[in-house]
Amino acid sequence: MTALTGQLQAIVGPEGVREHAPLATLTTFGVGGPADWLVEPRSVAALEAVLRLAASSELPVTVLGGGSNVLVADTGVRGMVVRPRLTGISEPMSGRVRAEAGVTINGLVRWLIGRGLAGLELWAGTPGTVGGAIHGNAHYAGRNISEHIVEVGLLSSRGVLAIVPAAEMGFGYDTSRLFDTSEVVVWADVRVAGGEPDAMRAVARASLAHRKRTQPLHLPSAGCVFQNPDPTRDRIPMGIPWSAGALVDRAGLKGASSGGATISTTHANFIVADKTAMATDIRRLIEQARDAVRRQFGVELRDEIVYLGEW
Repeated sequence: MTALTGQLQAIVGPEGVREHAPLATLTTFGVGGPADWLVEPRSVAALEAVLRLAASSELPVTVLGGGSNVLVADTGVRGMVVRPRLTGISEPMSGRVRAEAGVTINGLVRWLIGRGLAGLELWAGTPGTVGGAIHGNAHYAGRNISEHIVEVGLLSSRGVLAIVPAAEMGFGYDTSRLFDTSEVVVWADVRVAGGEPDAMRAVARASLAHRKRTQPLHLPSAGCVFQNPDPTRDRIPMGIPWSAGALVDRAGLKGASSGGATISTTHANFIVADKTAMATDIRRLIEQARDAVRRQFGVELRDEIVYLGEW
């Protein structure tokens, strides 16, 4: 055991620190190599202390949430991978609910519906955690999660807490200011209103049923691989929807494979992985699809997926 491991264990407990920890089982793709250190703090104070220790040790920090929307390199991730296990939900005042970073979106939806609080029922079936959804401004059916956010608690790389209004989060399509800073989500306040639980459950069931019809939810994937084209800067050929999946489909890549990875025949913006898949198989298939769309339609597809580790 290294000295750093001992210091981390003193902060989060022996069960919350692993050296050379496999990450594949912590991602929805189920691929990828190990982290030098995997640290799972279960309190805000522990997360603060971990970030301060990483900063003083000059170790890079990678934050991992629910493991969706990411592709971990086969060689793994150097430095410290921090996976916050903060799972508290509270109602600090009327009209808002505070969910910590490790709460799953599905868990939050169920919590709200059970208490007759409306706002996120459309998001039933969304993979990942609150922290990840804030980081990438998760979207569904033309709506962004940021539309429901009042403010966010963020920790700096040195463990200093800031409360940031949604207007200062730099939210955009598939992005937030967190892509350009080393801040870590601690919690987010969601705007809610009173609602009728049965009606909300009906919306949630319809949303989940739509996802099951249109997405390969029964197979390992990471969600959409590419962002949809931007109408302000992309030119799409007539007759093709403004959809990355439609472009990949029209380019003839639906069902294409590389090693254990396949472009889904249900939704061409999803790549699914079997038990033999490697991260390099998935990355190769992503680039194959990007190249085909560029050659045939002159459209440059931009990544929605986030690459972690050494590529």
